[in-house]
Amino acid sequence: MSGPAKGFVRTINGVELAYTDVGEGPSILLVHGHPFNRTMWQPQVEFLRAQYRVVAPELRGYGESRLPGGCRETRLETFASDCVALMDALHIRTFVLGGLSMGGQIALEIFRQASHRVVALLLADTFAGLDPPEVRQSRFTTADRLEQEGMGVYSREVLTKMITPANVEQMPAVAAHVMEMMTTTSPAGAAAALRGRAQRVDYEPLLHEITVPTLVVVGRDDVYTPVSVARRLHEGISSSALAIIENAGHMPNLERAAEFNLLFEQFLSKVFAHAGHAS
Repeated sequence: MSGPAKGFVRTINGVELAYTDVGEGPSILLVHGHPFNRTMWQPQVEFLRAQYRVVAPELRGYGESRLPGGCRETRLETFASDCVALMDALHIRTFVLGGLSMGGQIALEIFRQASHRVVALLLADTFAGLDPPEVRQSRFTTADRLEQEGMGVYSREVLTKMITPANVEQMPAVAAHVMEMMTTTSPAGAAAALRGRAQRVDYEPLLHEITVPTLVVVGRDDVYTPVSVARRLHEGISSSALAIIENAGHMPNLERAAEFNLLFEQFLSKVFAHAGHAS
């Protein structure tokens, strides 16, 4: 896997955030998942940059972005506020918004905070509802564990859930990229996000308020957010289409990048065929 597109750093909401900003045209904001960084979107950034302006931030506490000293909890509202403030700083008023997994939940929070800025939505391998009590508790437990032992053991445990076991074997470069993102993530940043995510609001009621074009994507073999969960998301958003990507798990944008890119490009073409360009 080649290096990421050139990155920038600027202070947003009092925190140094790193981000990629490439291309020209209608604007797209892509929010990465946990425990990754902006290079998670690298295949999409490289594919779309010829026609679009693509912004891919690193959330506070992830990648090269800083975590405020002493912070032990980062709420989704904070991540979302950072993303909106970054777009303000870049003088981007409206944009297509995409997120995967936790990034999808942050995308829903961005929509909740600033729906008038969102031209269209990409929600990949994510869900809107609250965690069952045992999952919620596991987020707190895992947060403590990451602070105590680091990211290594955890990353090895979840690799074959992030991408399918078959793809780990057949796509070593993708597996290595996923492992590198996870093992280089700050344990403190990941732990803070887990605690905040465990206390997120229920986004299910928001789904019925979404009227912008929405593409819901899921890997057929995703064990974290199965197809049934994606269908629920699709059914809750009247303006949505559902795409299931075969032979992919929780990260179809990496496992089946060409197919994911084609789906996204076709979606974007329809969006901008019926609307003015995002600025």
